[in-house]
Amino acid sequence: MKIVFIGDLFVRSTIFQEAWEQQLGPLLGNVTLLMREVNWPDVPVTHNDEIKEFVGDPGEIAELVRDSQVIVTHVAPISKAAISAAPDLQIIACCRGGPVNINVPAATARKIPVVNSPGRNSQAVVEFTLGLIIAECRGISRAHGALSQGVWQGELYRYDKAGRELKGQTIGLVGFGIIARMLVPYLKTFGMRILAYDPYVPAAQFARQGVEQTDLSTLLQASDIVSVHARLTSETQGMIGAREFTRMKPGAYFINTARGPLVDYEALCAALQSGHLGGAGLDTLALEPPPADWPLLKLDNVTLTPHIAGSSRESAQRGVQTVLGDIANFYAGKPLRNRVNPPGPPTNAVR
Repeated sequence: MKIVFIGDLFVRSTIFQEAWEQQLGPLLGNVTLLMREVNWPDVPVTHNDEIKEFVGDPGEIAELVRDSQVIVTHVAPISKAAISAAPDLQIIACCRGGPVNINVPAATARKIPVVNSPGRNSQAVVEFTLGLIIAECRGISRAHGALSQGVWQGELYRYDKAGRELKGQTIGLVGFGIIARMLVPYLKTFGMRILAYDPYVPAAQFARQGVEQTDLSTLLQASDIVSVHARLTSETQGMIGAREFTRMKPGAYFINTARGPLVDYEALCAALQSGHLGGAGLDTLALEPPPADWPLLKLDNVTLTPHIAGSSRESAQRGVQTVLGDIANFYAGKPLRNRVNPPGPPTNAVR
């Protein structure tokens, strides 16, 4: 049996090797294990008409996985050509939540299960979001930036320049999926009032967590901090624009650790430049990486990070362990926990 693992500079081959020996080595025994790494995140992801958010040459990857039975990837491209190059392919695993770098329809047509690792970086994103909220509300990054340039801003202790404590403030969560729900206990620890908007979540879920369910307009108007956690779909793309920023409280803060295209960044820039918003903390941008002359890069009331909210060592390890668990389930004839495509006739027999 030939198993191909294509990692990168985040999901390393060493992580895979260790997890493989612990989880699958005893089950599958002697196999041919081929490991490679692409240069993500040093090289940004790209897209084509077939798949998205990948790094690596699709043709080279197709040749690499030729005649394999198992493919495990993170951001490497698994195209229709790659799937076709492996006529005995039995399962494809992707160590991320959204396997957009895999041609899932092509795998489905072959009745090949595709498994992923949903929520593998949720804890990392929750902690990062909280950090970004605190950094922005208290001006930590701006104070550091000035001091690193030799400027002592003692005037930041003036009342009109002082930041605000989280306790007693109202935060609005746009989207109430797993990350927003995991964030709630941390926000409650700070004594915050929590509003949330998500038309696809049952009212009982908000009630269970002691969160006030509301519509988007009310959330924007009532919140001192607005944090975005929605999924990116055709419906949600650009959902936060000029009208929404106008509805926000004067001096409010805007946080986005979800996806850049959810937000109209030109409108956000205008709201920040005018002073209507107090500040913004952004980990995801409209274009990544942004152009050097992007206006938001020049504003002093913005904290920007390069899409790293999910980049904890634990999330890399968790992604590998999760998909290997489903590969073990596959070869043990057990149900797959995280299959993303419809099941076909059983094919999970060791060859």
